[in-house]
Amino acid sequence: MHSSLTEHARCLFGDEYRPKPECGREHREHYFVEELTFADADAILAMLRELCPQYADGNLPVWVRNLSYRLVLLQRPDEPELMREAAMVLRIFGPDWDETAADLTKRADALEAG
Repeated sequence: MHSSLTEHARCLFGDEYRPKPECGREHREHYFVEELTFADADAILAMLRELCPQYADGNLPVWVRNLSYRLVLLQRPDEPELMREAAMVLRIFGPDWDETAADLTKRADALEAG
């Protein structure tokens, strides 16, 4: 068993900055998705920070990044800084999510305005 969500992601998707660990386990995306789905926000953010420290880099697929931010924001709905970070990442990876990114930015502004 992997010791963390980050380790599981690294085994499955690789790591741009470190060698892919030898683990001997069979890796299937659906097991990772299950772990991600029930991970706490700190574990998810730790994975994102370690595997994608510059936001646009790393080997995590875009769908994993988007899902990760969505799950973090569901757990921390009142953190404008996280909303802005998620919006920035959505904008980096294409116009499909620009409307969602704009909505997140508006929500962050509203929260800060109080």
